[in-house]
Amino acid sequence: MESRRESEKKKLKRSEILEKKKAIDQSIKAASAQTDQLASFPPFRCFNRNGLCVRLESGRGDKLSPCMKQCIQSLLKANMEGPYGSEWAAEEKVKRREMVAPEARYIFVHSNANEMTVDDAPSPSPLLGFVHYRFTVEQEITVLYLYEIQLDSSVQGKGLGKFLMHLIELIARKNHMGALVLTVQKANSLAMKFYMSKLRFVISSISPSRVNPLVGVENNYEILCKTFDPDAKAILEVYSVQCRCYYHVIYILLNSSIC
Repeated sequence: MESRRESEKKKLKRSEILEKKKAIDQSIKAASAQTDQLASFPPFRCFNRNGLCVRLESGRGDKLSPCMKQCIQSLLKANMEGPYGSEWAAEEKVKRREMVAPEARYIFVHSNANEMTVDDAPSPSPLLGFVHYRFTVEQEITVLYLYEIQLDSSVQGKGLGKFLMHLIELIARKNHMGALVLTVQKANSLAMKFYMSKLRFVISSISPSRVNPLVGVENNYEILCKTFDPDAKAILEVYSVQCRCYYHVIYILLNSSIC
């Protein structure tokens, strides 16, 4: 029969788990409830460097206009059809569903030029880029998950991408997220270099290539992360002892089979 002390320990453990889950849920809810994350960072509402002048504004997936949906789809296709290759047709359908989800949050990049139509009325400012992100949970760690960062070819190479990533990191930190996480195609070597060399992201322990190298090598993407606290680092960056032992055993078995 279970002792009274053991029973109390189990109740305490369950209580701690429930409290932790409640705190995580409240953190995600509070972050997602803010309608304009840019309000906390006024200097980031405009980017004016290297001959490029654009303005930024916030948005959400369930509030996209038909015109904005079309602009997002066009930019995604222009930038991602190449890296995805034959898989693009299926992936495009997934991205169309993702972009209108209620939890989807956006930073839109618009031209700052006041272009005029023939009727002397302001024309719609073209979409030159966007960031799609969400506040979510990975391995019981609150994270800002970067779904997309897409820029029109005309504004690339001017420092805007790094500027947007700095903003996204600030948003993550302000909302007390444990990490910034993103997925990148292995074939997109420029993006891999940008994130890992310039922004110091690392391949996460939840990436397929880290979870199971034998299977992960067949996947065409990696999950990268940048952690902001020790708990997140321990879970999302550092291999556990069990994982290291697992890989060591696999290595021995492979070498044995070769011999």
